[in-house]
Amino acid sequence: MAGMSSPSSDAPVAPPGRLAQAVHEIERHVAAAGWDGPVRVFALVRTARALGDDPGLADRLPADVVAAARADADHLTSVEQEGLPQAAGLEELLGRISWPPTVDGAAVVVERVVLPSAAEAAMPADPQAALDWLMAHPDRQDVRIAVGALRSGEAWCAVRARANDDDAAVAGAPDLVPGLVAAVAATLED
Repeated sequence: MAGMSSPSSDAPVAPPGRLAQAVHEIERHVAAAGWDGPVRVFALVRTARALGDDPGLADRLPADVVAAARADADHLTSVEQEGLPQAAGLEELLGRISWPPTVDGAAVVVERVVLPSAAEAAMPADPQAALDWLMAHPDRQDVRIAVGALRSGEAWCAVRARANDDDAAVAGAPDLVPGLVAAVAATLED
């Protein structure tokens, strides 16, 4: 895997909202398992194309997903990846992932602890002391971040705070976590 490249001009572009919908569905799926979970990775595929490639897939997908794919050729289905490669961290893990051309996009879900930027200046330099300090800080916020990217260049982020753990309180935008967007997009490089 190398750095990002421009999307090919013939790559299909999902209409606005398809990726956002898929990322929010992935985040809700992961949220159903509760907090303190591992990194989770998903392939994103155009459902209609997947059904065309494997007609038996219609029997394994929920009826509403099949109907949505028949009504909208750009409908996306997520496929959770199991057996992820061992990695020391998220950056290394994403650096080891690549996708075949049949995968239209990718998504990753991670949990992180965030602080107000003013509090970060007081963080100790020693990594273990910094971790202890961070975990004990009264202003810390636990968040779940879901980021998806398509080969077309479109991206979407969804962020849920543990303190506001409600589907209606999940924030979303294309660029909430730009570094993670770039890392997920890089997994799609041809």
